[in-house]
Amino acid sequence: MVVRFYGEPELKKPVLIAGWPGIGNIGIAAVDTLREQIQAEEFGKIEPWGFFYPKKVSIKGGLLRDLEFPINNFYYKRLERKDLIFFIGEEQPSSQGGFYAKGEKAYEMANLVLDVAEKFGCQRVYTSGACVSPIHHRMKPRVISVVSSQKLKEETKKYPNTILISEIEERGNGGTITGLNGLLLTVAKKRGLESICLMGEIPDWLSGAPLPYPEASKSVLEVFADILGISLDFTELDKMALKIEGIIEEIYEKFPSEIKERYEQRKFVAQAESKAITEEDAKWIKEHIDELFKKGKEDGE
Repeated sequence: MVVRFYGEPELKKPVLIAGWPGIGNIGIAAVDTLREQIQAEEFGKIEPWGFFYPKKVSIKGGLLRDLEFPINNFYYKRLERKDLIFFIGEEQPSSQGGFYAKGEKAYEMANLVLDVAEKFGCQRVYTSGACVSPIHHRMKPRVISVVSSQKLKEETKKYPNTILISEIEERGNGGTITGLNGLLLTVAKKRGLESICLMGEIPDWLSGAPLPYPEASKSVLEVFADILGISLDFTELDKMALKIEGIIEEIYEKFPSEIKERYEQRKFVAQAESKAITEEDAKWIKEHIDELFKKGKEDGE
């Protein structure tokens, strides 16, 4: 497995911020938007050959040109408060198939990413993803944090609109982070690096829908802006959120009245005390979500 550098920037104790696709693409949208807005520069990549099958074969003028693979690129930016390294992956490697990283390939990639981070003196790692929660889709998503030490627990409590995963009542002191978001943090901790995951909330019934959830990406991005002491433009996320909101509302209006009635109660209780819809409700939604999404999308167009 090869890491190819285009240059070696001089950085002072940078922070690594990593992002991959996941539920609602919440984390990757937040991380990539941050990277774009601060104009981070690409300086390296992980060669894809040992991790992924090609996405397609490119052809030009009737001739075979090249194989196209998912990108796995490193970027850097020097800010007034902190130097940054970004790692953006378009796909999670998995030796067992599926959407989330699993097996030896995932572990190898996590270690390669951290090799680069440590090469440049990184002492802290952030990842970002989704936290499936029993919230109403009209409520502002919170940011749920998972950290590697007691010291970081106290720090993240000061972040805006952020709570620890242990503060969500129905989760108790437990919880899981799927894929590379969780794996990278655990490997980082074993290497002695601080690690934090910032997850945007997504309503439980939307976690399987084939659409992004930009409202949660915005919540995560607001926290990153506070951490880094910078201002960001949320215009594009707001436009996307408005469009997605319209689709969600059209889907929601097709729910049976009894499910809607129970679901609406979520708006009148504190999020920490909010209860999931019943198992019967969840089963109905799961069985109909693709049908409702397709119908809602057609109506929206």
